This record gives sequence, structure tokens and C-alpha cells, in this order.
Amino acid sequence: MKRLSGLDASFLYLETPILHMHVSMAAVFDPSTVSGGYSFDKVRDLVSSRLSLAPVFRRKLVEVPFRLGHPYWVDDPAFDITYHLRRVALPVPGNLAQLAEMVGDICSRQLDRSKPLWEMYVVEGLEGGNIALITKIHHATIDGVSGAELLTELFDLEPDPPPRKPVSPPDTDGAVPSGMALVTQALAARLVRPVEVTKLAWRTGRAVLDVRRIRQGPGAGRAALPLTAPRTSINASITGRRKVVFASTSLDDAKRLKRAMGTTVNDVVLAVCAGALRQFLLVGNELPDQPLVATVPVSVQPSTHQVPGSNKISAMWVALPSHIADPLERLAAIHDSTKDAKQEHQALGADVLQDWAEHATPNLFSAAVRAYTRLKLAEHHRPIYTLIVSNVPGPDFPLYFGGAEMVAGFPLGPIMDGAGLNITVMSYRGVLNWGIMACPDALPGVGDIASGIPTALDELMQAAGLGPATLAGIAPGPPPRGRSRKTGARASSRPART
Repeated sequence: MKRLSGLDASFLYLETPILHMHVSMAAVFDPSTVSGGYSFDKVRDLVSSRLSLAPVFRRKLVEVPFRLGHPYWVDDPAFDITYHLRRVALPVPGNLAQLAEMVGDICSRQLDRSKPLWEMYVVEGLEGGNIALITKIHHATIDGVSGAELLTELFDLEPDPPPRKPVSPPDTDGAVPSGMALVTQALAARLVRPVEVTKLAWRTGRAVLDVRRIRQGPGAGRAALPLTAPRTSINASITGRRKVVFASTSLDDAKRLKRAMGTTVNDVVLAVCAGALRQFLLVGNELPDQPLVATVPVSVQPSTHQVPGSNKISAMWVALPSHIADPLERLAAIHDSTKDAKQEHQALGADVLQDWAEHATPNLFSAAVRAYTRLKLAEHHRPIYTLIVSNVPGPDFPLYFGGAEMVAGFPLGPIMDGAGLNITVMSYRGVLNWGIMACPDALPGVGDIASGIPTALDELMQAAGLGPATLAGIAPGPPPRGRSRKTGARASSRPART
């Protein structure tokens, strides 16, 4: 039995009927490399045999009575692989757009907290005989980096690897401490909380003063701040529905651009987002004259790796100057903003978020989040931020799942009320794969943002004199019939507010 860290538990407290705190990935595989041919039974046997290598797949939550403390992970004695691993199929022609539609439907439903918090869907019927694997895992279990590491337990570096050394399952009878024991532990932890909070407050105060000194220094202050984002159609209250779209661009193009302009690949990713959002907002007649604000998750520094919990992340705020017409000026401004944001993030301390989350009160936290969403308060104050943009490095070599070669992998992160757009990027074998999550009721035109991503990269490449952008990735195919954003629709009828 293991208690969740405050940061891990906060993803549980944030969850409401419209806020789903799971992270997902859709990976496409070519089964022609499977020895003896593909079958679902082979996949099920593989996943079952690898579960012992990743114990997180077998653990479930146990709540402290009255929610007096953070919950615990325990091994599930009634674990059933057939509940978590499911088999589905796409209709003909089985293109990437249809797969994205299926992923959006799967991500629209919350995970059952009475069971281990993950699901996998093996998708058959893709074009060219391909298959796909859709994973959905609660954020309380993993962050983006640890999620990628976790999936490596299922993947191999060759189609016919030698058998992995089996790991003995945990020696447990599924028993957990009594409710009284859990309450006693929670109350004991509360006795020392005032002292710990006082120390943390002093440490945080010093860190804030350090950040203030940086902001007052020469040439500083280019990092964005929360609650400074202009309001756009992205910043509306959301529902529980999710829509997913995919895009792919060349990683080599991004590297050529970053070398030519003296930036980083992450700066290029952010600049591409800024360009795609600029076009989207222009079409909707709502382009603000101020920078948008991106929340960028970052992995913590090595000094905080010993902090308990599965999530080792913090966040920084970066300005996306979509109002600047020149694409290279936008890239330069983003480079300056990320440089300052990193400096301020280091001054504040990567572990501050984790330490404060450790002292979160479950009942108060959950009640506040539910009131915020129920009252649609996101529409009554300046947006905290515009969207989330996350860049996860992936391997530059092929991966295999049950002998099937991975063709592409699209990561997906959660959206929040009042900021209904998440763009997560993962590199794989020279391609940047973009997974875009949105609420279709709040942002029906998210497909236009996805189609603008290759265009935005091409614009940057041409402006830098590097020639046209290279086509990369799997052709998405025509989108499923449904609602799309048009000029004059809901978004365009709302004037931009700054």
C-alpha cells in the first residue's frame, strides 16, 4: 500500500463530470512484421505477461474515510484484464480521421475509480491492414514523461525479442488497513501540517522575491503571467464531450529552423502553435492585439526526483504573440519568453507546486472545483491561460508492440474549464506527431487548428529561407461528417475581448 502524493491526488480532486483527468495516446502499428500473423489473442497474452513489469496497472484507489487525507494505492485482488483491454474496429476505410473520432469518444468518458485507472483499446480495420492501440490512463498515475516510460514496458526494440525475465507478482492478499487506521494516519499528518506550511510559506515568499527581482532586471519580464490572457472562443466553459484531431510535421524541419534562428525545437513547436492559432482567430474575426498565454508543463529538476509520487511536473507560462504578423518575429519573441520563463521557473523552484499540493484539503479542493464548473465562473473573469502546450521527446528508433512495428504515436492531454484546448506533441523517428484535444461544444472548429499546423511550419520555413516544409506522417483522410467551424459561426460572432 502506498499513499498518493499531494500532486498525484490533486488530479483526482480536479476531476468533475466535465473535467476528465486522464492522459491518452493513439499509436498506429503495422502488423505485417508479426511472426505468424497478428491476432487479438496474441496482444492479450502479451499485455497480461507484461503487467508484472509495471505494477501501476494492477493498483486501485482506497479513499480515506471522510476524505481526511490523500488516498492510497493498493493491489487489486479482483483484477480482470478483460475489463481493461478491449477490442474494437473502425468502419471502412478506417483512416486516421476516423481513428481520431473514436479516440475523442473514448476520452469523453471517465475512468471507473473502483478499478485500476486505465483502459486499452486494440483497434482493427485501419487502412493498409494496420491496427492501433488507444491507451487511457489517469493523470494521478502518470505524467507525460513517466507515461512514455511506462508504455516502454509494453513495447520492444525488435519484432521478435527474447522473453523478458518474469517478475513475481506482489505478495498481497488485497487487505488494506481499517478505516480507523487510515483516519488515524491522516489526523497524525495534520498535527505537523501547521509547522510544515509555515516553513513552506517562508520558502515560497523568498522564491517570489527572487522572481520579482528577475522581472525588474534589465531586459526581463518577457515571460507570461497567469490571468493576463485575452479572451477568445478557446476560453469558454466546457462540457464532458471531447474531440480529437491529429497532425504531423517533420522533426528535421523543426531542427533546421531552430539551428538557423538560434532557438530550440520547443520554441519552434510553440511558434507553430502561435501561427496556427493566428490563422484560426483571424478567420473567426477575433484575433486579439495581445499575446495568448500557453501553460507549458515541464519535468522537474533532478534534485526533486526523490519527491514521492508518479507525477514529476511543474509548469511555466509562455507568451504566444499570435498578434504579430511576421512569423520570424513571433519565433524570436517566443524564444525570449521561454528563456525568461525558464529563469523565473528555476528561481521559484520546481518543487513548490508539489509541496503546496501536499497540503491540499481533499473536500475543500473538490468542492471548490465543482462550484467553479457548475457556476461557469470561467466565463466571468479573465482567462488564467489560453491553452496547454506540451512537448514530449520520443525515440528516433522503431518500437514494436507484440511484433507489430509502430508507425506513429499521438499523445493527448486533458483540457480545463475555461481553456478548452490541449496540444501535445511527441517526436518519433523524425516526425513530430501532434495530438489535439478540445471540447467540441466550446470549440467546434478545432479541426481548423490542426490543419493550420503544417501551414504554420511552412510559413516559418519559407520566411527563414529554408524552402517549403516537408510532408510527414500518415495521411489523415477526409474527416467524418459532422459539425465544423465556419466564418460567422459561434466563435466569429463573439468580439475579441482584451
